[in-house]
Amino acid sequence: MSEPVLSVRGLRTHFITRERTVVAVDGVSYDLHPGKTLAVVGESGSGKSVHALSILRLLPEPPAKVVGGEILFQGRDLLKMGAEEMRKIRGNRIAMIFQEPMTSLNPVLKVGEQIAEAVVLHQGLSQEKAWAKAVGLLKKVGIPHPEERVNDYPHQYSGGMRQRAMIAIALSCEPDVLIADEPTTALDVTIQAQILELMKDLQREYRMAIVLITHNIGVVAEMADDVVVMYAGRPVESAPIGELFKNPKHPYTKGLLASVPSIYERKERLEAISGQPPDLSGGFTGCPFAPRCPQAMSRCGTDDPPQFHLAGERMSNCWLVEDETKSSSHRHAPSGAIQ
Repeated sequence: MSEPVLSVRGLRTHFITRERTVVAVDGVSYDLHPGKTLAVVGESGSGKSVHALSILRLLPEPPAKVVGGEILFQGRDLLKMGAEEMRKIRGNRIAMIFQEPMTSLNPVLKVGEQIAEAVVLHQGLSQEKAWAKAVGLLKKVGIPHPEERVNDYPHQYSGGMRQRAMIAIALSCEPDVLIADEPTTALDVTIQAQILELMKDLQREYRMAIVLITHNIGVVAEMADDVVVMYAGRPVESAPIGELFKNPKHPYTKGLLASVPSIYERKERLEAISGQPPDLSGGFTGCPFAPRCPQAMSRCGTDDPPQFHLAGERMSNCWLVEDETKSSSHRHAPSGAIQ
């Protein structure tokens, strides 16, 4: 297999104020290879988006601070780069599609201007050539009549068209890595399918690596090669997509999968995970999922489980898999389970 284009190693991000410290990301590790899609899943507040913004160094400092780990892009640590060097990477070699296209797009600039801006900045094209490229990108992402719609403002686009415009901006410099944060949120099912198919087509064309952040398990099944499941800022399980769906190891992963409707298994009612996620500023004794876990043992409330590395490039942060492990390491191990 080719060398990873992006390697996250033990990433830890805190929000620090006078009153408290919130541990938003705690020990995330994975490798992402060219042309592959890694899904990062979990419920709201699990640290998915904060981990992505940490990669691009877009969090406000203070209060945010990356307190540990490495983010290796093509072998170089992004956390050690200067601001100017990081600007050359961000939006150019690593691009991001943000959650809300209406708030991410500038309402007072034409869509074409927003696409052309990135091309002029990173590729040094003239305004005329950048505008022509903007038209071509809108056509590529399926915007009808791109020669005309390039002059529209974001409010003149539908939700699906705005998402396509965001993809066009992200792809304008043909990045090596695309981070897609909930790319189908608030879109109807038909438009969701079109956006996912568009992303897969463009991935094949550019051989991009994609980090897909979502809480939608159906989207994960459609798009991902590998999955990292996050809970309370931590990675609790990672595995190739087929293995995760076939044989989930962590009780939290099992709960997520059990809450999804299935056309193959008729359920009178969907199962839910009881309780609420923990306060990330409170600190933990034992496993943070233990209060909600139907399989919790006495030690789960007192002993913090390490990352157990299993057969088949898998990891689970749960005492239930201790007997299956090939080797174990501390929770902040320098490398992830997915290789």
